[in-house]
Amino acid sequence: MLPKELVRFKKLGKPITILTAWDSISSAIVEEAGADVVLVGDSLAMFVHGHTTTLPITLQQMLDHTKAVCRGFSNSINKHPLVICDLPFLSYQCGEDKAVEAAGSLLKDSCASGVKLEGAEPETINVINRLIRMGIPVMGHLGLTPQSVNNLGFRRQAENHSSQKEILNKSLELEKAGCFAIVIEHVPDEIAEKIKKTLKIPVIGIGAGDKCDGQVRVTADLIGLTKTQPPFCQPLIQSRELCVKALKEWVAQQRL
Repeated sequence: MLPKELVRFKKLGKPITILTAWDSISSAIVEEAGADVVLVGDSLAMFVHGHTTTLPITLQQMLDHTKAVCRGFSNSINKHPLVICDLPFLSYQCGEDKAVEAAGSLLKDSCASGVKLEGAEPETINVINRLIRMGIPVMGHLGLTPQSVNNLGFRRQAENHSSQKEILNKSLELEKAGCFAIVIEHVPDEIAEKIKKTLKIPVIGIGAGDKCDGQVRVTADLIGLTKTQPPFCQPLIQSRELCVKALKEWVAQQRL
């Protein structure tokens, strides 16, 4: 599936489902679950590598994880979910040339078909324009942008009229720049719905209500592998507790 296919999903009113994966086991599970898109998100810096933010993850680590994700699919590249990879911190903030090299390496050396990056500052828009001209599909990301944690924290965004107007304007800029979709994270439901109705490209929500064109979730949060989850992602099952309980029983049996 090509990234532009998601625009067709929006036109048809077909909800878009996106789940994250970080290795071959998680991608196999997500593929079998039937997700439309697999996102190799830089959130793996936290629940895989043990960092407190997404900032320390490197481009090489993102590439290695994306390669592992690609190896986990059982279907051919034409039939497995669309793969999008996050561009990590400082892989695109330092200029267009560096961004093209970083994004190009992810697409060249893995089965990823596009990249996601955060923000819509003038410099970022220039980067997006350049990436798309070079044949690299781009997904935008507004609202709570984790790479800006030192400025924004992890709190809800766009809670007043001026900030809601700003995020709407930024979403229009991303669409004009050529993004094939936009993730809107941790914002009030009403502004996410307004953005969805305004844009022709899909708006993917995470903590942004259920009126978006699709939803994305961190799989580790959704299945309860992480110790804590964000307020907008309650676990469907308590996998961590189940695993600990089963392994404790096994350890106890070995000591009899």
